Amino acid sequence: MSAVKVTDRTPQQAIAQAAPVSSLQVMTINVHKGFNVFNRRHILPELRDAVTTLSADMVFLQEVLGEHRKHALRFRDWPGVPQYEYLADTMWPEFAYGRNAVYPDGDHGNALLSRFPIRHYENRDVSIHGTEKRGLLHCQLDVPGQPPVHAVCVHLGLRQGHRLEQMKLLCQLLDELPGDEPVIVAGDFNDWRLRADAVLAECGLHEAFVHCHGRPAKTFPAHWPLLRLDRIYVRNASVHNPRALSRKPWSHLSDHVPLIAEIGL
Repeated sequence: MSAVKVTDRTPQQAIAQAAPVSSLQVMTINVHKGFNVFNRRHILPELRDAVTTLSADMVFLQEVLGEHRKHALRFRDWPGVPQYEYLADTMWPEFAYGRNAVYPDGDHGNALLSRFPIRHYENRDVSIHGTEKRGLLHCQLDVPGQPPVHAVCVHLGLRQGHRLEQMKLLCQLLDELPGDEPVIVAGDFNDWRLRADAVLAECGLHEAFVHCHGRPAKTFPAHWPLLRLDRIYVRNASVHNPRALSRKPWSHLSDHVPLIAEIGL
């Protein structure tokens, strides 16, 4: 499938003068469109407060709403801006959004929040067929003292056959990148059968929790994690201290447990 170039951004001149950065704190979370586990309560303000306490350099978001006109009328605390912009607040001056699903009331997709300039981003459609719309949000970042850093926010399908095809498309995207530049791929892989590692090893990716703890983290359902659905993969980078945030308040802010890790460049 072809990629659609969304925008180009001129790197900030300050990056060239800033002190080199040797590691990044990254986080990934499926935000469940800003609702708690059973969609009973709008918790986006609480989620924003929790995310900002972690001081992550990059936040990978899945199931984030760009717009929902019906919810905006129903909830008094509904933000007047897209959810990803609301979550970015003043901590992450750069953000990119890849719209995957569009419906009468609005749209949702993947997003990346970043402390560092996003030079370029694109949203690659990896929907296989039917109504399940999926995308790979690829961002190229300017990090002081480093070559371009590539971040890919992922949300794969519910069917095993779809996921395998989508992972092959992910590998095609990575094959197009320079082989020596750092790559971070994170998100909701829906990989409860644990097939992703073998497929993605073919394009040079290794998973943070597998590397440090021997197995992917349990992330779903958040209140009692059993399935290992969410991942952080890297290429041309190292991983330190990956953690699954399974305690309160995180266990009540989404149906997925967030993951966080330090990525050495």
